[in-house]
Amino acid sequence: MLISPAWAQAPAAAQGGGIESILLIVVMFAVMYFLMIRPQMKRAKEHRTMVDGLQKGDEVITAGGILGRISKVDDQYITVSIADKVEIQAQRSAIQTVLPKGTIKTIQ
Repeated sequence: MLISPAWAQAPAAAQGGGIESILLIVVMFAVMYFLMIRPQMKRAKEHRTMVDGLQKGDEVITAGGILGRISKVDDQYITVSIADKVEIQAQRSAIQTVLPKGTIKTIQ
């Protein structure tokens, strides 16, 4: 009564081919790789290179925002001098930024 007889008796539409859906998934993965995964891998590689190059005397900022100068470097940990006779230990990976030489003197 509410549905016209032509719509009620229409045959089911043919199912879409599998090649289009596979192609769509491949394109979506490629877009995700170039927009999300690749830049993150690049940033991680740059951070790893920076952490491997840490030396005594470098001025750094930790992930917690502490500004200091490296006084000792070990395999896993570094010692950061944040004031006279005040040193903290941090993991090497906790270093967020290496500052240019002389930055601490200009801030204080």
